[in-house]
Amino acid sequence: EKMIGGVDVPTQGKKRSGPCVCVTGEHTSIRCVPCVQMRELLSTLSNDSAVRVVVFRSLVPGVFCAGADLKERALMNDTESDLFVHGLRSLMTQIALLPMPTIAAMDGVALGGGLELALACDLRTAAYSAQMGLIETTRGLLPGAGGSQRLPRMIGMTLAKELIFTGRRVGGQAALEMGLVNRAVEQNQTGDAAYREALSLAREILPQGPIAVRMAKEAMNRGIEVDIGSAMAIERMCYARVIPTRDRQEGMAAFIEKRPPRYTGE
Repeated sequence: EKMIGGVDVPTQGKKRSGPCVCVTGEHTSIRCVPCVQMRELLSTLSNDSAVRVVVFRSLVPGVFCAGADLKERALMNDTESDLFVHGLRSLMTQIALLPMPTIAAMDGVALGGGLELALACDLRTAAYSAQMGLIETTRGLLPGAGGSQRLPRMIGMTLAKELIFTGRRVGGQAALEMGLVNRAVEQNQTGDAAYREALSLAREILPQGPIAVRMAKEAMNRGIEVDIGSAMAIERMCYARVIPTRDRQEGMAAFIEKRPPRYTGE
């Protein structure tokens, strides 16, 4: 499967093609063993300066991720259950802290922890037919892997409370209208329309200065959590890290010479 230029380097749960990496899932639910593998993969990606965009997708038709495996959870005692959810919360935080832009491609249902995974990404694409929801209250729980905090920050407190209190599921079009996803598209015959849209979005990001994009992500993610004065200081700090780069010089030179820039990430 070709992605964006380059040559694929197959690894467990990852396809590498030039500066774009695709993380794929082959399970319908979140389980203990795949979580360990995912943490190792995220650690590798976090330290790879050549990766410019990461796309999360599923290879299971009609399912992005249906959340935690409740059959596995039912066998846990209270302490084990608490530790499991804490592990999921830290996994989502690990995704959110990836330095490069991340895109979740939801071609099917994304429920509970599955939607929390998508919420931990920077951008989201969805098929109109996809169903999304934080449905934990329907099981006597609340979102425990970051959903109760990320959803209000994304779509506003009032609407987030309604969705979480009711456990409602929404389709791709409704998700687009409420700002839950960036792009929604009609599903295609191969069932990967959201993934293709995510690649299209990635192609728009890839030509830009990679250090600048990473610093912009850090400035926004850190700045939104503090007062505006502190946020301006964060922006200045991130900007200062871009000034001495070769890419900034290349961007200026390309503008003056009226040619496309050739960024190297240096």
